[in-house]
Amino acid sequence: MSAFSLLEKINSPGDLRRLEHKLLPQLATELRAFLIDSVAQTGGHLSSNLGTVELTIALHAVFDTPEDRLVWDVGHQCYAHKILTGRRKGMSRLRMHGGVSGFPKRSESPFDTFGVGHSSTSISAALGMALAARHKGEERKAIAIIGDGAMSAGMAFEALNNAGVADADMLVILNDNEMSISPPVGALNNILTRLMSGRTFNAARNGARHMLEFAPPLLELARRAEEHVKGMIAPGTLFEEFGFHYYGPIDGHDLDALIPTLENLRDLKGPKFLHVITKKGQGYKLAEADPILYHGVSRFAPGEGIKSSKGPGKLTYTQVFGDWLCDMARADSRLVGITPAMREGSGLVRFAAEFPDRYYDVGIAEQHAVTFAAGLACEGLKPVVAIYSTFLQRAYDQLIHDVALQNLPVVFAVDRGGLVGADGPTHHGTFDLSFVTCIPNLVVMTPADEAECRRMLSTAYALNCPSMVRYPRGGGTGAVPEASLDTLPLGKGEIVRQGKEVALLAFGSLVPAALAAGEELDATVANMRFVKPIDSEMIVELARNHSLLVSVEENAIIGGAGSEVDRVLTETGLKVPLLRLGLPDRFIDHGEQGQLLADLGLDKAGIVRTVRERIRPQQPIEE
Repeated sequence: MSAFSLLEKINSPGDLRRLEHKLLPQLATELRAFLIDSVAQTGGHLSSNLGTVELTIALHAVFDTPEDRLVWDVGHQCYAHKILTGRRKGMSRLRMHGGVSGFPKRSESPFDTFGVGHSSTSISAALGMALAARHKGEERKAIAIIGDGAMSAGMAFEALNNAGVADADMLVILNDNEMSISPPVGALNNILTRLMSGRTFNAARNGARHMLEFAPPLLELARRAEEHVKGMIAPGTLFEEFGFHYYGPIDGHDLDALIPTLENLRDLKGPKFLHVITKKGQGYKLAEADPILYHGVSRFAPGEGIKSSKGPGKLTYTQVFGDWLCDMARADSRLVGITPAMREGSGLVRFAAEFPDRYYDVGIAEQHAVTFAAGLACEGLKPVVAIYSTFLQRAYDQLIHDVALQNLPVVFAVDRGGLVGADGPTHHGTFDLSFVTCIPNLVVMTPADEAECRRMLSTAYALNCPSMVRYPRGGGTGAVPEASLDTLPLGKGEIVRQGKEVALLAFGSLVPAALAAGEELDATVANMRFVKPIDSEMIVELARNHSLLVSVEENAIIGGAGSEVDRVLTETGLKVPLLRLGLPDRFIDHGEQGQLLADLGLDKAGIVRTVRERIRPQQPIEE
């Protein structure tokens, strides 16, 4: 008999809704076990998904999905949702090229109502869907499921503010998995929540409010009394002030509490807010003990858990940054490190431990992070903002208006520049060179290897203007950085191979591939280092001594580093042909990094093939 005998019968939420209620706990047990086994084989997000098994079952059991719209925030907790909506077999190729996405994706399933990957968008999207339903005269429900971390972003509160005023018929579920708002909850809280969400309580509340409208002072007194009573059992005053009816906290692993409460809330009109307490890693002891370690995992043996590597291994760019940050902090007391809730991912764990008074995690608030850094810089400090490329997009106005316009010396350490692999288009850092190069005052650097990355970080820190060092996910060539804090000459590249006829002008992560291609083509290869200020003298010299220039970058080809090369050629009047290689004008799907680069012609073989096609003599047209 299969260990997943009940789960295997569920191919859609309709199948789930036909199950006897008493079988749902067994389904939850099987689903959790399946998740552990599946993610152990493919890698992916584990802790967050284990924490929402019961909640996902309850949502699909109560609501008429996909007619009713479930909007998952970020999407780190969507695996159970995908399994219950017909993609169980597809989980064997989760986050692989051509396989199931690790995030909700509208093109993948009608049950994925909104494409996500970045934080704090769910309430805004669900509000749009709720008001669209009202506009069209449809009765469907809109439900946003958002985590306590995502609630730290301003966008979530902007949406709450709008939703309460709009009197939208929607439900916001706060998945609180850090116990950050409320103490542990039990049966009493579940009972109170069910009572407060029931028809009788709400009818009485609304009837009394209607009667007391004729006596405003009494209405205000009643409102305050209600808030006082609720405040003794639930921290809902803030959300009530936004215009939501608050319910909770409730145990998010108790189906007997979840389902009746959701059924009650389903039948109520207006904006509603349900506070659910869950535990990351629920049901897998190792993930419960260390939910951060098991947040995003590679393949592992479930019985053994994640094993640390035996050797030190090759340094990643993230580790290079983290080491540099600590070294520079010891050398300069003005340095402060800032992260928008990405301490582990951005390499700030050691810095946070060694320099706690100079470490700032501002939560999922990228806009605030950048303007906060600007404020620090105004007062003579030297802020370093560690941020993923894809998340810097969220702070574009602040980068321009608050930092660059005022020419403030803020260093941006931009991780995950280029293709990131399995997380796919929501997390690829493919646009940063395009959107930052046009900003005045900003210096932009792209290291070719780990050693150069450290020197560029020191170079950026030494400048009295905004600067950005953009480096890829993972490791590079394995070049070991020196312990010094030496800098590089501003705006100067280097020739790494002297050839003839063809010159490859490579930026950052693609320098190694360009160098390998240069060997086969007998081409000159330049490590450009700086996108801005670009090395105009080198470009002019290469143009005068070669018949073809080729720019190579792991960025959108529109507006990228190649555009800067083209600008120099245009301004100097040089007519040498320029072939620009980069990422095409489309969103790149998920898959292994090397495979994606090969598919896009940005590996050694692809560069060689494209250049040879360009220089191949034109065949005469046959009449």
